[in-house]
Amino acid sequence: MNNKILDGKKLADELNLKLQKKIKKAVEKTRVRPKLATILIGEDPASKVYVNIKQRTSSQIGIETILIKLDKNISKENLIKKIKQLNEDNTIHAILLQSPLPKELINETPAFLAQISPDKDADGLTPLNRGKLFDYNEELAPCTPKGIITLLEYYNIELKSKDVVIINRSNLVGKPLIFLLLKRNATVSICHTSTKNIDRYIKDADILIVAVRKPNFITKEMIKEGVVIIDVGINRLEGKLCGDVDFEGVIDKCSKITPVPGGIGPLTVSFLFQNTFTAYKKQLNLK
Repeated sequence: MNNKILDGKKLADELNLKLQKKIKKAVEKTRVRPKLATILIGEDPASKVYVNIKQRTSSQIGIETILIKLDKNISKENLIKKIKQLNEDNTIHAILLQSPLPKELINETPAFLAQISPDKDADGLTPLNRGKLFDYNEELAPCTPKGIITLLEYYNIELKSKDVVIINRSNLVGKPLIFLLLKRNATVSICHTSTKNIDRYIKDADILIVAVRKPNFITKEMIKEGVVIIDVGINRLEGKLCGDVDFEGVIDKCSKITPVPGGIGPLTVSFLFQNTFTAYKKQLNLK
């Protein structure tokens, strides 16, 4: 079974070690350490866990982080004011607005992201950086899609001419993945809640990428022999973390699969810091 596992944790550890060395060299040259500001609004338990993981990893890599905790009832105007303050602070090189926002603000998420300076966009979600993907510029692309592509390439999984099916159409995963995959000459289909005959798309996939937050959504009967599966889902079932794919059910039929946990999650965190370092280098004019 081990030869079927796409080990995101292993790759993330390798990437983080390489990044740590690059940061050390850059700090020796500039005497300035990369600094990431994370804005956390409200008391969402999952968001707190994610932020803690990011802060712990950042200290290991050599990136300084500050956490700005705001009340869930903060006004739109005050949140925008806080983002603009961070934009103007030259000691801050990257900004992350932790999602999801509280229900009181969630519908305004695009407006808040638009306020972040594109040069400090750790998540690659500002309008300008999302637009750059149209020209296949992935310098500051969203972290999860970059992690997925890097993992596939690390394991020498061919993308050219492959039928790739993505079950997700979000700004975080599905939409940016379209352009990253097209750049590599894959044939891409996006499925969602209004897709007719979704089982047919799934059955035809050479590579299946799933992010629907439904435990065991993908079963053995739905996939074809030899498919590569990227499971982006994070769910809790009977007290344990699991993905959107029935891992034990499909493992004998697929050719490769990401585990949950230990698949795409660590790579998402890793590319947050890759993006932070990219933003830092641009602001300090480092090559």
